[in-house]
Amino acid sequence: QVHLLESGGGSVQPGGSLRLSCAASGSIFSINPMGWYRQAPGKQRELVAVTRSGGTTNYADSVKGRFTISRDNAKKTVYLQMNSLKPEDTAVYYCMLDVFSVVYWGQGTQVTVSS
Repeated sequence: QVHLLESGGGSVQPGGSLRLSCAASGSIFSINPMGWYRQAPGKQRELVAVTRSGGTTNYADSVKGRFTISRDNAKKTVYLQMNSLKPEDTAVYYCMLDVFSVVYWGQGTQVTVSS
């Protein structure tokens, strides 16, 4: 059984930074994609960033240049460094893990960007 435990959300002023972490437990492999999605009130869940086999990464256009996804395979943990945060980044952020087409989600962590 796979479980994902997220941490690092919170409130920050515009221009600030936060770092999200997601630790996986269970049987996963470095080739399994891991990433972050977010869902703002009244909106659909959207991809923020994902890291795939070989270190390939993909980002939503809205976060390119501001967010960085990284992964520590030994710790089964994926990180999302978020810099230059904007009010429109406010959302619940969900960790995602794809284990051979079976998708697991974390419980979500709230990120609020407000002055």
